[in-house]
Amino acid sequence: MNEYPVIIFAALIILLYGLFSRLSEKSIITGPMVFITVGIIMSFFIGKDWREGITASWVEPIAQITLILVLFLDASTLDLKALLKDRQLPMRLLFIGLPLTMVLGALFAVWLFPGINIWWLVLLAVILSPTDAALGLAVVTSKIVPLKIRQTINVESGLNDGLALPPLLICMAVLSGVSAEESQTSYWVMFTIKQFIYGPLIGGLIGWVGGYLVDEASKRGWMNPTFQRLTCITVALLAFSLAEMVGGNGFIAAFFAGMFLGTRTEVIRERIHEFGEATGQALVGFIFLLLGLFAIPLSFPYWTLSSLVYALLSLTLIRMLPVAISLLGTGLSPGTIGFIGWFGPRGIASVLYLFMVLIEFGPKGNETVVSVITLTVLLSVFLHGITAVPFSGYFKKE
Repeated sequence: MNEYPVIIFAALIILLYGLFSRLSEKSIITGPMVFITVGIIMSFFIGKDWREGITASWVEPIAQITLILVLFLDASTLDLKALLKDRQLPMRLLFIGLPLTMVLGALFAVWLFPGINIWWLVLLAVILSPTDAALGLAVVTSKIVPLKIRQTINVESGLNDGLALPPLLICMAVLSGVSAEESQTSYWVMFTIKQFIYGPLIGGLIGWVGGYLVDEASKRGWMNPTFQRLTCITVALLAFSLAEMVGGNGFIAAFFAGMFLGTRTEVIRERIHEFGEATGQALVGFIFLLLGLFAIPLSFPYWTLSSLVYALLSLTLIRMLPVAISLLGTGLSPGTIGFIGWFGPRGIASVLYLFMVLIEFGPKGNETVVSVITLTVLLSVFLHGITAVPFSGYFKKE
């Protein structure tokens, strides 16, 4: 398959959307809505040989770089001191709500999709557990919504994709098959050490040292603003590659590199985030376009009533009940808890994790799981995008 028409088309759509992007921010129409819709429309004009395009060799590096950048930026935008100070709500959502969401999602999947390997159903629940605040951008930018609630939703969205990564990797490792050597306890001990210890250590070290060197070089007038901005890509890729080279997990390393980024100069951090967000927006737009162009047409024939029921449950009960349980005793009103529970959109992290799975295992034989994920994300993109502005008006009454 020739990838150039897709890349040209994607670049053109991103450019055209960019021309009207400020107008979009003031409406209920979001970028992901536009890219998915255009992708779906264009899928009717491509040949059947393009349907497998999601597993094409050129998709993997684009998806990997996007995920690396998303994880790095999400972690680097966190203010750890402020997070520790106002940690109650986000910590409850991350360490009580998120695991409960995975467990409840897996239980409903077992009920609705009997006969499917339980590890695939756990994988389904894990992929659909991270949230994407950008799909309801009006919620985290609206002055109507209290700052505490906005920060809670934003921090949860920024961290839960990184926290969902370890269980995702465990599921993928199990589904890859276990040889006689790998079935030994010693193998899994070393696997855990390499994946979940090397990655954080290397990522944290690279992030701190890289940021520190950028700060020092900038203070001495050695480094120009252009290369300061490029730090987001260089540090993230360096952490990813070094971790992978020694057997650690590069995605976890990229996340920790962002979390422990050693740059303390505010103007430099702003430049890093500004460049990273611009690059990330382009890549994320491309990924959503690929979702509409390839993944949704591939999944559509496998959508069933069970798929729709699970997708709706994933956006409501599976998400909202764990949120309500995790926020018990916080003093928040039922309406506010319901608001936080509803605004857990499934977006770019779920799509990128789905792409990881498709690249590793392919779509054949896994159509049910893939179709449920694509349907859930599709519904979330539109339902959360459309309701962000009107639902934010709830706080006018409080």
